[in-house]
Amino acid sequence: MDAGSVAFLREVLAETGWLERTRELGTALRATRSPGGLLLVGTPGDEPWHLTAHLGDEARLAGLPQLAPTLVRWSPPAQAPAHLRVGLDRIERAGRGETLFVVAERQAPVPLLERVDDARRTGATILALESGDPELAGLAHDALAIPSDGPVSFDGAQHLVSAAAAELPRRPGLRDRLARLLERVSGPQVVD
Repeated sequence: MDAGSVAFLREVLAETGWLERTRELGTALRATRSPGGLLLVGTPGDEPWHLTAHLGDEARLAGLPQLAPTLVRWSPPAQAPAHLRVGLDRIERAGRGETLFVVAERQAPVPLLERVDDARRTGATILALESGDPELAGLAHDALAIPSDGPVSFDGAQHLVSAAAAELPRRPGLRDRLARLLERVSGPQVVD
């Protein structure tokens, strides 16, 4: 999905509340303190390669090195490059200032849930993009559930979250501040 498709998807979803939720999750991803401290992990059969690549691009383009993710793999091959050899033991070392982002389109297996619980206990922030897994959502500090019959696909949600993660919050201009002040003083505008 290219930038134009993401922009179109945002336009279509503008009135649904989905953009606000993806922005909240994107903002939470940016809270990671150091480069390499954003850990992405999926399920054994579905590693989040695509989202990892998009977040890496967004980190580079936005100048946000803390957004550059570390892909955590279930069975990394020993001969793989160093950045592709990060195994589940990395989750055990996760701590304060780091974020574990679990991307699970299907139910998270028990070994993953146990590691997520351990990382939470050691102070890592737990975020999840999931499809209605109550156990995973219960462990996460913030989770976004993507229902299979919802207005956005799981892949589309990944694109929205990665784009939102790189967005820097817009400071309200003078007009925005004056409009808010006038609304507070005079009350909301009522249309007949």
